[in-house]
Amino acid sequence: MSSVKPPAAARRTGGREGKGQTTIADAVVAKVAGIATRDIPGVYALGGGAARAMGALRGAVGQTDLSQGISVEVGKTQAAVDVSLVVEYPHPLQDVAGDVRDAIYRAVEDIVGLEVTEVNIDITDVHVPSDDEGAEVEHKEPRVL
Repeated sequence: MSSVKPPAAARRTGGREGKGQTTIADAVVAKVAGIATRDIPGVYALGGGAARAMGALRGAVGQTDLSQGISVEVGKTQAAVDVSLVVEYPHPLQDVAGDVRDAIYRAVEDIVGLEVTEVNIDITDVHVPSDDEGAEVEHKEPRVL
């Protein structure tokens, strides 16, 4: 038994040429990429400020948008992915971006069966634990009278 995987295009059709067509929605590719991204150490959140605010509202009513912060362009055999994320301090930004990129390539190619042409990452913020609500505010002595 061979451990070599068929090309992405062949996997996408299920190997039954002429028996029908499989269409994978952009939202499915975005969700797969979002799930892969959330598993990476150092990723605090996905999306810019507005997207995270909407995500907080969805979370308040018990819904989760797994594709938040993910934008995709899907063709017949290829996909391009754009990711917007917040990294947890003090994780090295380039390392987190590289790990996210690798995870998205693996997940989309293995699960969806599309060749990933590029993964662009936009780091919009760095989360510092003291930024959390309810964090203790440090009171300092005034420097002036």
